[in-house]
Amino acid sequence: MRSRNLAELEAFAAIARARSFRKAAEERGVSVSALSLTMRTLEERMGVRLLHRTTRSVSPTEAGQLLLQRLQPALDDIAAAMDMVNDFREHPTGTVRINAPIPALEVCLAPLAGGFLAENPAVSLELISDAARVDIVEHGFDAGVRFGEDLARDMIAVPLGGPLRYLVLGTPDLLRRLGAPEQPEDLLRHRCVRHRFPGGGIFPWEFEKDGRKVTITPEGPLTVNDPRVALRAGLDGAGLIRLPEEYARPAIAAGQLVPVLEAWCPLLPSWFLYYPSRRQMSSAFRTFLDYVARCRPTAGLPEQPHRPA
Repeated sequence: MRSRNLAELEAFAAIARARSFRKAAEERGVSVSALSLTMRTLEERMGVRLLHRTTRSVSPTEAGQLLLQRLQPALDDIAAAMDMVNDFREHPTGTVRINAPIPALEVCLAPLAGGFLAENPAVSLELISDAARVDIVEHGFDAGVRFGEDLARDMIAVPLGGPLRYLVLGTPDLLRRLGAPEQPEDLLRHRCVRHRFPGGGIFPWEFEKDGRKVTITPEGPLTVNDPRVALRAGLDGAGLIRLPEEYARPAIAAGQLVPVLEAWCPLLPSWFLYYPSRRQMSSAFRTFLDYVARCRPTAGLPEQPHRPA
């Protein structure tokens, strides 16, 4: 198969999986216009439409779905074959793609990136922020990061640190003006900065004390979908915010934010780096896992990867 034809088929598979030209273009590191031209060329050469296109969505046609079903295993086999050859190189090559929420990226993975890339100059690392639950295999990721309790049983999981907890935080001025909540239910009468999931739902605030569990859907005039925006809003006094403790620690240490309801904020499972147990592992990703393992003394990681219960 000519390399041009293979590139066109890979482009089609990326679009069909992502159901979006924009997302597929970001995944492949090309422009949307270049990807669109590639698809037109492929469809003209094959003489059949492979994708339904509207202003709001992209989906495979019947012919495109049949092609994808036969094509994806072949592309996976080609990628696995290339990775096998990579194992004979003195230095690993390729790209490692990881999907993770922003707090996990900033606290756990971003601090590892510089050292890993310095040791492996032929490897590219993509850290993609995403709070949605995604199928990492379907979307072309080597691994994802989530809480241990959220992982499927067929995944291998490596903890990226010790237990963590979410804190409710407000500025000293906000707490003086509106008062500090003493019970989780008090939040229903307070100004809160809400977080909306990609699927549309509002992030619930969960609390536990002495065996009693309380879940609050916060109320407030501001709703965001990015913890960095929530942190900025909290610092500006827009309302109470709920963020991972490590994420907000600098602001707490500087006295800009004050934790409330700390006795109601339990420890939660660690962030876990997870990947499929039945998938051929690339040499680049294997090298990344080895690097994470070497960082255990500073990251507080246990000795062995484990599957979540």
